[in-house]
Amino acid sequence: LALSEDYTEDYETFNETPGGLCDKSWVKDFRGLYEPPLFCLIFVLGAVGNLMVVFIFTMVRHRLKTMTDVYLLNLAVADLLFLGTLPFWAADATKGWMFGLSLCKLISAIYKINFFSSMLLLTCISLDRYVAIVKVAKAHNQKNKRLSVSKLTCLAVWIISGLLALPELIFILVLALQICVGFFLPLLVMVLCYSVIIRTLLQAKSFEKHKALRVIFAVVAVFVLSQLPYNGLLVVDATQAADTTITDCAVLGHFDVAGQIAKSLAYTHACINPFLYVFIGVRFQKDLLRLLKLCTCGLSQGGVSKLQAFLSEQNASSWGSSSQPPFFS
Repeated sequence: LALSEDYTEDYETFNETPGGLCDKSWVKDFRGLYEPPLFCLIFVLGAVGNLMVVFIFTMVRHRLKTMTDVYLLNLAVADLLFLGTLPFWAADATKGWMFGLSLCKLISAIYKINFFSSMLLLTCISLDRYVAIVKVAKAHNQKNKRLSVSKLTCLAVWIISGLLALPELIFILVLALQICVGFFLPLLVMVLCYSVIIRTLLQAKSFEKHKALRVIFAVVAVFVLSQLPYNGLLVVDATQAADTTITDCAVLGHFDVAGQIAKSLAYTHACINPFLYVFIGVRFQKDLLRLLKLCTCGLSQGGVSKLQAFLSEQNASSWGSSSQPPFFS
């Protein structure tokens, strides 16, 4: 099933091409050498980082104050869902797929759900920032309604992502669906939204007022840059499947290796976002440092009560205007 399902391919056999037989066993060896440690690293870093984000959103902040907060929380949940599949793929890279066809389809579908939901959630964030900055008066007057809409939107995103991933569970992946609906269409919406946002901020000279946008820009940029090579190779792969254009064995082998590397790059997005929050989000930095300080005192006298007091203080605090994402301000 294209590049994303190379675990179903048997690289130990000879693959027949119009030009003859190609031995791709070295591609399998290459994959088994670097994928397991890389996937384990992504799994550990991503699990720790995203669990930390979910904890701070749900426990430290307690209430989600803006649409962007809701979307970012769901983005972290989507990444955690995907990270749970990496141990299976690490095992497949070393010993081959030994978990059965049904789990193979399920694991692949989970990846697609993560991909589609992440792209759609980032698109929702782009639209929300567009309304909050370009249509600021309307956003302020409808802040409560917008927050309710964001929760319904997240539910719709999960449903749509599940529907778009159905081909993984039923039949061979329709590449055009993933490439167009799952990547380029949302990318077009994000480019248009942020182009207008940047123009509006330049005219209003309000970059200092909207420092939180740095995190949003970084999250979107990282996701697009990590997914672009992979989806570009999917286009080539779709062309190759429709009309065999690459017949040279050496080229085919290098193309397979490029697909493995691009896939691994695409997977890294699941562990990068929390680090963007830490290094760019000022408010998040302060909350995290204070929380870590209290946790280190957890076994000391009064450490637990201090932590409880901190959480209560955060739960009762107010963050100001909902047009600005308080998580990063």
